[in-house]
Amino acid sequence: MLIIQPSGGLCNRMRVINSARELSRRRKEKLVILWYLNPELNAAFEDLFQPIHEPDIILINIRSLKDPRKLYYQLSAGQRFGNDDILNNKTDGTLNDNFYRALKKRVYIFTWEHFYPSKDYSLFVPTDALQKRVDAFTKDFAPRCVGVHIRRTDNAVSMGKSTTEQFIAEMEQELLAHPETRFFLATDDQREEDLLRSRFPGKIISNQSRTIDRNSVAGMHDALLDLYCLAASDKIIGSYWSSFTDTAADMRGIEKVIAGE
Repeated sequence: MLIIQPSGGLCNRMRVINSARELSRRRKEKLVILWYLNPELNAAFEDLFQPIHEPDIILINIRSLKDPRKLYYQLSAGQRFGNDDILNNKTDGTLNDNFYRALKKRVYIFTWEHFYPSKDYSLFVPTDALQKRVDAFTKDFAPRCVGVHIRRTDNAVSMGKSTTEQFIAEMEQELLAHPETRFFLATDDQREEDLLRSRFPGKIISNQSRTIDRNSVAGMHDALLDLYCLAASDKIIGSYWSSFTDTAADMRGIEKVIAGE
């Protein structure tokens, strides 16, 4: 049995779960997912996605690290690994063979690192209500829409590399090549949105009533909306060192340009 406790924000967790699913398939065993509700992501899995109906996957929502179910799975595991263990035992996003072969029958992993590259996001189907919200935005994407993801308030690495001026330059190039283009903007900074709306009048689509706080179900609903709208675009202009940018592009295999690279 493989027990995984994915950590971090929405996209980090999605990538970890995809990696764990691949690892459990290789090992031909059941997968237990411990979905921890905390300030980084304070919503149950089923608040965001349809329930998982794969017979070899069990998902448990936990609200405390002292939850008896969590402690049982963690303490009964023959091996327990943290984030540094996974980081130090993978190469190019894949677990090293010697580490993989040394895994025992019952393994517990806590990580925000993905450890098997996967483009299969079929486990993550938005709830009907959230899908309707996504559809309401994406109906305006024709004939061409480019997603723009600007990460600001909690990612200093991204801010230093992907500046506002670089996003503007990429967007101007898009309009020179394709004047009909509109942009779906996903950002955690209202000032960035105000600036881009003034710079590109009539070209910006966004969830203007969004809630930024991820420590709420409403905030996580809006994060998922942004993610799936970005994934529905024709191309993404994204932020450096952002799992949100990378996941949105990977979900449908669309072209991705990182501002500042």
